[in-house]
Amino acid sequence: MAHDREVLRMIWEGQIGICFQADNEEIVGIRPEPFYLMVSRLSYLPLVTDKVRKYFTRYIAAEHQDGAAWFDYNGTPLRLHFPIGVLYDLLHPDDDSTPWCITIHFSKFPEETLVKLNTKELLESHYLSCLKEADVLKHRGLVISAMQKKDHNQLWLGLINDKFDQFWAVNRRLMEPYSDQESFKNIPVRFYYDDDFTYMQKLITPLNESGQKKNLADLMIELSTPVRKAVGFRTHGIELHEETQLQWMSEHLSYPDNFLHLSVDYKNV
Repeated sequence: MAHDREVLRMIWEGQIGICFQADNEEIVGIRPEPFYLMVSRLSYLPLVTDKVRKYFTRYIAAEHQDGAAWFDYNGTPLRLHFPIGVLYDLLHPDDDSTPWCITIHFSKFPEETLVKLNTKELLESHYLSCLKEADVLKHRGLVISAMQKKDHNQLWLGLINDKFDQFWAVNRRLMEPYSDQESFKNIPVRFYYDDDFTYMQKLITPLNESGQKKNLADLMIELSTPVRKAVGFRTHGIELHEETQLQWMSEHLSYPDNFLHLSVDYKNV
């Protein structure tokens, strides 16, 4: 299926304005001004840590400067292995027109809550693991296993260096049905229900039993229970129309890890 390049480009260019603040308990002397950055929704917090650390280093006590960095929003530690756009949409700041204010810390890393991804190599390993899992769901792993290490490197470098063409030159192979198939075997998707960062995965097929492509209205029925009904979905800050086909969404609205990350709205029956 031909990809709608304008949609892919629009998703790629989505950004969030972030206001980074230092932890008051780690500051020595004058309190620094906040540090502002426009950050890609598709990126990860460990990929912007170096810039933020460099800005705040001269204000932080020496014993904390080399500590493992982590971030919180209103006291909630932010998952370092979640895309930034997913974090933002889950915590849904009330006013979308103002920067998202989060705090960076260089001490007291909450190891019981967060996965310590304090190097780009660890984050890259996590990212490639997600890619492989997604391809197993879509193509039984046949596409990713046929790629060479240079292809994996090109995907990662395209993501961290914000190179759309470099990334999609390889990723398009992961976003096409395999061989003579018209759709993926399953749709890689993670469902989020609230702001506690737990998500659910279940096997979701892009076709119904009669071979027709399923849409979000069908997915609402699959996720509903006798006590609560799924009534809406959001991703990339967008409310999705119930007629949107799952196959199209997977090809165009997945994050670079090849998963759809969908926030689900429920109402009690």
